[in-house]
Amino acid sequence: MPSPADQDACELLDADHLAVKHLFVEYARLAMLPSAPGADARHAIASKICDELTVHAQIEEEIFYPALQRAVPDASDILEEARDEHRQAKDMIARLRGMEEADAAMDALVAELNWAIEHHVKEERDELFPKARSAQGLNLEEVARQLRQRQEALQAEMAA
Repeated sequence: MPSPADQDACELLDADHLAVKHLFVEYARLAMLPSAPGADARHAIASKICDELTVHAQIEEEIFYPALQRAVPDASDILEEARDEHRQAKDMIARLRGMEEADAAMDALVAELNWAIEHHVKEERDELFPKARSAQGLNLEEVARQLRQRQEALQAEMAA
């Protein structure tokens, strides 16, 4: 995979997808442990998943989707579906953020969110990214620069 500075927009977004997938796997691993000490760690990972997905969805909605819409006007239906999937994920994220402890209910909701994100990622990889890569006049390196810049700003806001 290219270094972060050399990634185009699709590669940058896909690197985010992979990072969140690793968090979901780590959460599932801890959820399978028979002892309670994994509860605090699961809660922390669930919080990290929520943070990562919130930033990721925001940069897609603010920068990537509008750029793709301008370059590929016939992408409206798939972009609306992607936005709808974001709305569903945001609802699950809000429910997760409202949970005070990692328990069976949180485990089930994290698993549901994982499934929804896997579905969304597959559609982006199979439909959106190919459209973006073949679009005339869409500079994916410039979009990646904008995505990185906004992502860093949002992460700094969350850390403050």
